[in-house]
Amino acid sequence: MSTVTWITARGLFGRRRFLMLLPLPAVLVALALLCRSLDVAPADWGPPVLVGLGLAVVLPVVSLVVGTGVLGAEIDDGTVVHVLTKPLPRWQIVLPKLAVATGVSAATVAVPIFVAGLLADSVRLGAALAAASALGALAYSALFLAMSLLTRRPVLLGLVYVLIWEGLLGRFVSGTKVLSIQQWVIALADRSAPTDLLSTTVSVPVAAVLTGLVAVGFTALSVDRLRSFSIAGETS
Repeated sequence: MSTVTWITARGLFGRRRFLMLLPLPAVLVALALLCRSLDVAPADWGPPVLVGLGLAVVLPVVSLVVGTGVLGAEIDDGTVVHVLTKPLPRWQIVLPKLAVATGVSAATVAVPIFVAGLLADSVRLGAALAAASALGALAYSALFLAMSLLTRRPVLLGLVYVLIWEGLLGRFVSGTKVLSIQQWVIALADRSAPTDLLSTTVSVPVAAVLTGLVAVGFTALSVDRLRSFSIAGETS
């Protein structure tokens, strides 16, 4: 598993599209610093920056690019053959890739969201947002990793989920919020550091259970799907 982890991490950091993600976290921190330096009330800039940008854009987009890239890129360029020819159970391929995707996504988002939460309210809020974002990164990564094995257009399908389901429908159709990873992250963060800056109708038990179910369920789906791949990298 350590070999698969190393290969995955090396391949991920060697791709330019990962470097393209860095401006997003930088913008999050820059906006928080700007609002703080201008003495804008946290109640005015906190929700749009922390939730509207941090949890609604930075977290899912970073997780989407990384989650679909750890295995999807190998399928596209044919290098997945080198992994499939190894005498390893498929779960020993999927789990390291999920771990890398989750770790990279969580690390990329946790630091800027912590800084933004600290500037908006307190260390406690920053830590709560960082921890909840890490759990969200796990759920997003499991979902997007499965998408990369289910379709040839995982990024497009992922954007539909993020922009249409979580963004558009989640804003105007309250019933869709219960199936929104973004809302689960908000619920978990607000439970650890209650604040008026965060608001959701999803309860903490529901958020915790669904986060776990998505992570486990889509990981199992990825393992099962990878079993159907032939040495040529196509489904049999």
